[in-house]
Amino acid sequence: MAQPLLHETVWFDQGKYLDAERLWQEQLVKKQAGGIEKPAMKNLLGKQAPQSSLVDEIARARQHIKNSLISGDTGALGGCNLHDISEVASRIQHLELENTNLKNAVANLTNLVSKLGARVSALENKKPETASTETDKSQPPKATVENDDDIDLFGSDEEEDQEAKMLREKRLEEYAAKKAKKNPVIAKSSVVLDVKPWDDETDLKLMEKQVREITTDGLLWGAARSVPLAYGIHKLQISCVVEDEKVSIDWLQEKIEELDELVQSVDIASFNKL
Repeated sequence: MAQPLLHETVWFDQGKYLDAERLWQEQLVKKQAGGIEKPAMKNLLGKQAPQSSLVDEIARARQHIKNSLISGDTGALGGCNLHDISEVASRIQHLELENTNLKNAVANLTNLVSKLGARVSALENKKPETASTETDKSQPPKATVENDDDIDLFGSDEEEDQEAKMLREKRLEEYAAKKAKKNPVIAKSSVVLDVKPWDDETDLKLMEKQVREITTDGLLWGAARSVPLAYGIHKLQISCVVEDEKVSIDWLQEKIEELDELVQSVDIASFNKL
């Protein structure tokens, strides 16, 4: 199995060499300050090295690690834990397997979507053809037309207009029948008439009696009273309700004025629609 950290350029022993270089710089400062005896320093690689060759050893160690990493020598990775390396390798292998499974699932889904798209397209293309075939079968064969002037290009529109017209007429008939069932509203008017006598000797009771004898369909007499007019003369004020379509007020005035022995004139005191 390939080592996952084989080509990594990580320097695991960097801290040791940095400490050694720091100690070397301190020894140089002390030497320049007073020529103090240099303490013995142990090499980080586990060997006793002279003070003069410490910098050379650090440089050679750096170059050795660099060359080992470039050439693929696993001996340079001695400071790395093998258990950690194996764990990283197993995780990488697991991720590769999971990536492969995901790719396969995506490929299967893509294939399924393409198949469904093809089926939908086939169904959409098939429906118009089926509809046209059924229409051709339901229609009887037409005779060959020799003259182009006999072709009715707008026959379908005329048929639709005819159907709409028939439907509208049917609805109008239904509305008229429904309206006929309801009780029609009868327009009526309330009228108050002033009937004036010739003189003060005219009998108002007799006048009222003769006026009430005028009857017709749509005429209903109401209350009557005697109202002072002038010089001791009283007039007859009588009310009635008439249907506008059946009784005319002008006709009613003329009929009352025909009683010329008792009636001088007839005026309308009030007129109200009911």
